[in-house]
Amino acid sequence: MFDQFFSQISFVDVFNFCVFITFSICYTYQLYYVFVVLTRKPPKHVAERNHKFAVMISARNESAVIGDLIHSIKVQNYPQELIDIFVIADNCDDDTAGVAQEAGATVFKRFNTKEVGKGYALDYGFSCVRDRYADRGYEAYFVFDADNVLDVNYFREMNATFDSGAKASTSYRNSKNYDSNWISAGYAVWFLREAKFLSQARLTLNTSCAISGTGFFIAADIIEKHGGWKWHLLTEDIEFSAQSILEGVRISYCPTAILYDEQPITFRDSWNQRFRWAKGFYQVFAHYGARLAKGVVANPKGKRFACYDMLMTIAPGMLLTIVAVTFNAIILALSAAGLMSTGIAIASSVSSIFFCLFNYLVFMFMFGVLTTFVEWDSIHSTTAKKVRYMFTFPIFMLTYIPIALVALVKKCQWTPIRHSISVDVAELSDAHSQKKGESI
Repeated sequence: MFDQFFSQISFVDVFNFCVFITFSICYTYQLYYVFVVLTRKPPKHVAERNHKFAVMISARNESAVIGDLIHSIKVQNYPQELIDIFVIADNCDDDTAGVAQEAGATVFKRFNTKEVGKGYALDYGFSCVRDRYADRGYEAYFVFDADNVLDVNYFREMNATFDSGAKASTSYRNSKNYDSNWISAGYAVWFLREAKFLSQARLTLNTSCAISGTGFFIAADIIEKHGGWKWHLLTEDIEFSAQSILEGVRISYCPTAILYDEQPITFRDSWNQRFRWAKGFYQVFAHYGARLAKGVVANPKGKRFACYDMLMTIAPGMLLTIVAVTFNAIILALSAAGLMSTGIAIASSVSSIFFCLFNYLVFMFMFGVLTTFVEWDSIHSTTAKKVRYMFTFPIFMLTYIPIALVALVKKCQWTPIRHSISVDVAELSDAHSQKKGESI
């Protein structure tokens, strides 16, 4: 009986089973994250005193939106004398510098076409601040993108996290244009899912989070230790996170500090941005993967899981799906060419391709539905669009597969994405308060 069973198993079955088991072993722990978020509340912090902060904003041709960000900082429920705003006008050919200066920021103009990217711009900005304003006693630096706007209590909440001892912390990332189309909605759901079911779970379990592009602070002593911003890979945020975890620095999360981010609305901009992210993740994995794997075993107890979690974050897990689909597609191509005639292998390949793609779509649909319902009141859109975009979210995520594949073989250069959606944070805050009131 067993001989007959095993005789029906082809090498294709064995390969696909190994891929499935590998993926399950590596990432099943994130389902536990969901359980933690749904059953436990994150810790709360109350500040004993207010701290002095500097804001760093790297901006390239952002005259249409940067004034909104600076205004949202200027109306914070936090002492304004404890917040200084610095804008790095990076290779701009518009009036970003003028708009930022008129809004109340100190502007550093930078022109460098060889060292291109946010990481280099931030390093220049930190160098200027440390050279010219070292006597102001900044205790931490905040980093924002020019298209962001902040909830009025953002600094008050992040100050409590910093006062609790955090050396770095990310914040709750919402979207100011969720309902532009299915692309912006896909981004919005992904970042809400990251905030709720990754960062909040990590905070609750007292392990390390990761900073994600914008909306975070870093303690001044870390910047001093490294001599500025010394992370220049395509995803400099993840690079910083990986190195911090290797150095034993825990990155915290503040779920009550709300930031609104503008998402791309064209597929071309989305492709370029996510292509850069995919390439950047490969770079970080190449530079830090081996050390993180070593840290899983060699680090002091209590810090090993943070290394494992970050390793799984930067590991090219998407490649497992790509490898499985590509392998089975090759089997089918060989069969079509008459070079392979094993019926069992052909049937296994067809079913495996369907299984991989179908399971991926179902998994993403479930996460999209869960995130949308859990964060329903935080999403600024109509009920009809929230429901509709639950179904388009897995399609948005499916487009990551060709992006990840192309990123393996194609070079990437940093390219800016123009932002144009001007929003007063008061509108978002009022809408959020009104929806919360209706749900009580």
